[in-house]
Amino acid sequence: MRVAVVTVGDELLSGDTANTNATWLCRRLTERGVEVERVLTVPDDVGDIAQVVNESLAAYDAVVVTGGLGPTHDDLTMEGVAAAVGREVEANPEAEAWLTEHGGYSASDLAPGTTHLPAGARVLHNEAGVAPGCVVESVYVLPGVPEEMEAMFEQVAPEFSGTIRHVEVVDADEAESALVERFAELRERFDVQVGSYPGETVSVKLSGVDESEVREAAGWLRDRVEAPEE
Repeated sequence: MRVAVVTVGDELLSGDTANTNATWLCRRLTERGVEVERVLTVPDDVGDIAQVVNESLAAYDAVVVTGGLGPTHDDLTMEGVAAAVGREVEANPEAEAWLTEHGGYSASDLAPGTTHLPAGARVLHNEAGVAPGCVVESVYVLPGVPEEMEAMFEQVAPEFSGTIRHVEVVDADEAESALVERFAELRERFDVQVGSYPGETVSVKLSGVDESEVREAAGWLRDRVEAPEE
């Protein structure tokens, strides 16, 4: 399964807010065997949201959108997603009923627009907040507040699947450039992907679909690099 993640918010683009939602979603999707092939951040603008969602919908099996839900002036994600799939935004009686029956709100408590979703969308109830999410076609729309987004994603997590990749990490106390030839030989010997991430030491991430081969590749590499001092 190939997925694009779209995060919405001017505050993300200005650097006022760290984009932790993208990191969390990519990790959870990858754990389920999903290939996250693109992460995009767009401003609170209906046209930008619609364009990116429409293009991603055409290229990937599913699109996960987070941020910009609610009734305030800059919460434009539902309108943008609706435009991307050629639908109107309308009040959703199921969303309102859930909030009044389970969320502890009365209809008069809800700001106008709180339960407006793309026509025909499947409601995703917000068990950690107010603004509902939805699924429309293969676009999953989640809140931007991290705890709300995470709780709502877990409702739909079983709908995302793929081939699980096994991972081993090897730490090397050497310069990354000094490891290039060993990485090349590693790829020739084993069917694994190799990623290297320098810091105080170099963390080498090996991943593949065959757990035993990944484990064997990690052992081969550990025998050929200088390990950090404990």
